[in-house]
Amino acid sequence: MSLWDRWVDAALSELSSKKLLRSTRPISLPSLTPAANPSLEIETFDGPGPWDRSSVEVQIDEPTFREWLSELPFDGVEGIGEDENVGGGKMLLFSGNDYLGLSSHPAVRSAAAKAAREVGMGPRGSALICGYTNYHKQLEISLANLKKKEDCVLCPTGFAANLAFMTALGSISSLLSLRRTPSDDERVAIFSDALNHASIIDGIRLAEKQQGTKVFVYRHCDMAHLDSLLYVLPAKDDQATDMAYPPISQSDLIGGEFFTKRSSPLLLCSLFSMDGDFAPLPELVALRRKHGFLLAIDDAHATLVCGESGGGAAEIYECEDEVDICIGTLSKAAGCNGGFIACSNTWKQLIQSRGRAFIFSTSLAVPIAAASHAAISVARKEKWRRSAIWSRVKEFNSLTRLSITSPIISLVIGSEEAALRASRHMLRSGFHVTAIRPPTVAPNSCRQKKTFT
Repeated sequence: MSLWDRWVDAALSELSSKKLLRSTRPISLPSLTPAANPSLEIETFDGPGPWDRSSVEVQIDEPTFREWLSELPFDGVEGIGEDENVGGGKMLLFSGNDYLGLSSHPAVRSAAAKAAREVGMGPRGSALICGYTNYHKQLEISLANLKKKEDCVLCPTGFAANLAFMTALGSISSLLSLRRTPSDDERVAIFSDALNHASIIDGIRLAEKQQGTKVFVYRHCDMAHLDSLLYVLPAKDDQATDMAYPPISQSDLIGGEFFTKRSSPLLLCSLFSMDGDFAPLPELVALRRKHGFLLAIDDAHATLVCGESGGGAAEIYECEDEVDICIGTLSKAAGCNGGFIACSNTWKQLIQSRGRAFIFSTSLAVPIAAASHAAISVARKEKWRRSAIWSRVKEFNSLTRLSITSPIISLVIGSEEAALRASRHMLRSGFHVTAIRPPTVAPNSCRQKKTFT
């Protein structure tokens, strides 16, 4: 048993002794899914259908389009006259994250509609009270299988999933320090990539408030910097200039002795949403074997997009067994809504008992759970969808000679005004591409972000 397994078990024992362990118990609703009724097959197809167009084609009426354009800067050449027909109508959506086009798939629509007709939205409440049903349990099982983990926790969003995991993680030191403030050598040291998503950053800040953690930010995908932080105090140039939140001062850092007493968790995006680059998972796995830290990844943009079966970034790099916790969302490639944490049974117990964003949030509506389950089944069967995405990536590379490694195309422009002008030009050309500005990205690194679907 690893150190982390022992610590989680000890934390659960402490919660159990105080009668604070919580678990979900599903309410049984009439189920219209193939898992419960084999006669109900999920319909899949060998290629795109007319419904796929609706996932990338949107309609904007002319008054809305005119108002939108009037808010964007222009260079004086391209004005808008009162009588000018500025267009509107149909536009191609390049700003969304519906990578596989599953939001409009007949099987996903059918699953949502059948569940809504049969049970409505389902019980409204948090999962620990009355919001957890057999639909939710079935979705958790399918996600755990997809990620090759023992179990799974559903959350209302991917943002909430990161918050729930981090607050559960931050509770471990407090639980094991027996009602006193943890000393430095009892705190959990969290390592975070400088360009991690806002949900990870906010989760870390919540964990810090629990006084059971210390945080280290390493330069984006810089494994040498991470390795040095895992060993000893960093050198004078340790601070990254592109940190997403305030750097940690030299006096805040803990010496190497700390890490011989307590392993540390490392949390990062597997595929970074604003830059489109992958985390170096093989190198992270090598460091994990060297230092023994807990490896958690946010696989939001890689789930169902990467790997033969859609298992995500860890499947591509053949390191699923080395990833301890896999966090993700159902709002991107699954085309639905919600978040999840794929993990062990013991971690699930801890998150359900200490993950605040899980405990205090209303569960997913039943039609969303049913649609999400159908989307995962479709994505695993219709492998041609993943192949089509990666073919477009290769084609884009060939045509532009740009070094693109994922379906996320990030073109850094610079100032806000320049990015907004670019967005305006794309709108007038019939493409919905929103400018990405602070606080999403750092000042003077505004960009156009496009995604392949």
